Amino acid sequence: MSPRATIHDVAAAAGVSVATVSKAVNGRYGISAATTARVLDVVQQLGYESSLVASSMRSRRTSVIGILVADFEPFSAEILKGVGVALADSRYDLLAYSGSRQRETNGWERRSLSRLSGTLIDGAIMVTPTVDTTSAEIPVVAIDPHTGRADLPTVESDSFGGALQATRYLIELGHRRIGFVAGRPDLRSASLREAGYRQALADAGIQFNPALVRVGMYKRETAKAPAASLLSMTDRPTAVFAANDLSAIAIIQVAAELGLEVPGDLSVIGFDDIPEASQMNPALTTIRQPMKRLGATAAGMLVSLLNGETLPQNHIRLPTGLVRRATTAPPRV
Repeated sequence: MSPRATIHDVAAAAGVSVATVSKAVNGRYGISAATTARVLDVVQQLGYESSLVASSMRSRRTSVIGILVADFEPFSAEILKGVGVALADSRYDLLAYSGSRQRETNGWERRSLSRLSGTLIDGAIMVTPTVDTTSAEIPVVAIDPHTGRADLPTVESDSFGGALQATRYLIELGHRRIGFVAGRPDLRSASLREAGYRQALADAGIQFNPALVRVGMYKRETAKAPAASLLSMTDRPTAVFAANDLSAIAIIQVAAELGLEVPGDLSVIGFDDIPEASQMNPALTTIRQPMKRLGATAAGMLVSLLNGETLPQNHIRLPTGLVRRATTAPPRV
């Protein structure tokens, strides 16, 4: 197999500098049309045209969809699987991208879109984006955006309804002192899950107690200290609803370290139903949000936009449901 042509090979064959090749394939100013044509001819002859950048310069389409995530964690990984399945029989390839966030955490998707759109991808799916709008020239669909519905097409799960169901289930089991480990305060999903928790308490005539609330930030590492604080209370809760499964897993680990038996001494329910939830011992009771379906739905919307179609609805909310497993039980008398 002959080695793959490089930009240096193209430059040597075309009799130009590497910088000129870069300008030609990226459509930048500063070189003549004749030089651009010569460079792109060499690109094709040497097989360098297989580059997505070169391909896009010729056709203005790459047949690649980008999925932009802040981090590759269980939630985004499951969404990625759903997108992949939805695109399996399509003409689109999938590019998963997580840009560096060393300089900033908010607005990361703007920088990522500016790097990818127009040369590498035809459209993008953004997972939990921090912005509610974008000026990208390519179609974009957002999954679970921080601020909720935006001027972009969006797909999200019913966070409020799921939290309501989780807390009601604990109440039906007989729990009255129910703790809550919240998610990231800047995320709409986190605020909706806290609202659902509060509403369930109010519906049951149980007064909301802020002393039973901690912030776990949706991560296992950051949820451990809040969980330890909550479970070390003199009058600790008999049950805890965690805003996501990673936090619920942290709570169970902390409970074991404190000598508490789950579900005998403490019932725990999560939210998401990541693969690890069913693999635990005991298996985690949780609220299932259809993560793969979120990805598949977003992919379908984006393909429709790329085909020039008008979406029947710009904002889709998918239902959530209770999955009863082994970490919940009636409180001990």
